[in-house]
Amino acid sequence: MNSKSEQPPPEEKPPQTRLVVVSNRLPVALERSGGSWKVNIGGGGLVRALAPVLRARGGMWIGWAGTSEDVDLNKLLTDAGRDVGYQYRTVAITREEVDGFYNGFSNQIIWPLFHDLQTRCTFAPEFWNAYKRVNAKFAKAVEKYTGTADYIWIHDYHLMHLARMLRQAGIKRRSGFFLHIPFPSPDIFMKLPWRARVLQALLEYDLIGFQTARDRRNFLSCLGLLLPDVKLTGRGAVLTAEVDHRQVRIGSFPISIDFDNFAKPAASSTVTAKVGWLKKGMLGSRIVLGVDRLDYTKGVPERLLSFQNALERYSDLHGNLTMVQLIVPSREAIAEYKTLKSEVERLVGEINGRFTRAGWVPIHYLYRNMEYEELLAYYRAADIALVTPFKDGMNLIAKEYCAANVEEEGVLILSEFAGAAAQLQKDALLVNPYDIEGVADAIHQAFAMGEEERRGRMRRLRESVRRNDLYRWVESYLQAAFSIHLEESEMVEEYAPQIMFEMDGSG
Repeated sequence: MNSKSEQPPPEEKPPQTRLVVVSNRLPVALERSGGSWKVNIGGGGLVRALAPVLRARGGMWIGWAGTSEDVDLNKLLTDAGRDVGYQYRTVAITREEVDGFYNGFSNQIIWPLFHDLQTRCTFAPEFWNAYKRVNAKFAKAVEKYTGTADYIWIHDYHLMHLARMLRQAGIKRRSGFFLHIPFPSPDIFMKLPWRARVLQALLEYDLIGFQTARDRRNFLSCLGLLLPDVKLTGRGAVLTAEVDHRQVRIGSFPISIDFDNFAKPAASSTVTAKVGWLKKGMLGSRIVLGVDRLDYTKGVPERLLSFQNALERYSDLHGNLTMVQLIVPSREAIAEYKTLKSEVERLVGEINGRFTRAGWVPIHYLYRNMEYEELLAYYRAADIALVTPFKDGMNLIAKEYCAANVEEEGVLILSEFAGAAAQLQKDALLVNPYDIEGVADAIHQAFAMGEEERRGRMRRLRESVRRNDLYRWVESYLQAAFSIHLEESEMVEEYAPQIMFEMDGSG
């Protein structure tokens, strides 16, 4: 007998589990020059954190390329994928679908509702139908470009229905979902006309991730009211739900930043020189900094009113504290955002007109995009960061400020309604952004704080952000996704406001 025939056949290796990331937008920007297109690779924190995993697993990123023009992007994206070490695949969306799915359902319903601003919602049935159609398109792309061994990680509120579309089409894929924005409490969520169907769609995922323990608790409370037959087991940051003889994991995974990517360049000689230039331009005045995208959830008008109140009540701030408010343009074509911009500019003008004196302008207002090194210089130069959104899934500006504060002398004032409040509550000054006088008091407290306390607080804030960085977030989520046996995990910290009662003689 031939000896070769006696040898057992080689074992077939199981297919490599690729990680496939799916988001509304690909992490690229298309630029048109003349008659040709160019692909610029995005460099955001999420991209940097996921890139090593995608490269190691021969992964892929699926999303809309950002244009509704009839253009073949396959070659451009294939070439771009070779440069980064993983593949890009696009989903074609028409202008009408962008209006209904993105501008409509995502940003006129889910965005305001999940930020507790239900009066800004437009519950149009055509938005809901467009949302489902586009999610079905994404499902077809997942079917086309992936296999049964792949793990599909879907990101954010634009694609809550994707797993349901996959299952309805008989497409078997393991999938996880992460919500980057808050999840509302039941009394807010119940106002959504399609509330039960959204919950059922989310339960089609194998893992559902939220930013905070509060968001997860809100989701579970909604389940208890609308789908009471769902049974929960487990303890810690990740629980297990029994849904139609399937197990769905539900966890909280606070997102973060790439600490070194802020701390190291912030300490560079180039940024140091810019910091010196900024401080010289302030003529010895300290800086309180606000950095926001133009959005009604950020509470910028109320922040300006708080600064005005601080100037009215604390004369020692005059000439000694300057507010720098940077607003990054966003959704400028939407009427509501135009109105917001006008309101901010009106308030800046009024406050400056009232308090400006020779050698001191209270508010420096910047409405533009800012280069990375310039932003780091403002972070470093700022003695106080004023981060006061009405509500945020996490708010990474707060963490970026801490990472870039290499002298460890800054003070962070943070909204208690930002997801970051849970992690940073011990050493930030937490405020209610609706409390004009309370925020004003915090501004003065930060201004008057002694050096030893400032350094101690910022040192601990920076260590917390460094230890719980973006890579740890990716690792914790994927561990929950791929672990066969789910062990009890450490519970994510929560924040509850400290209520102080004052005797004012009113009974």
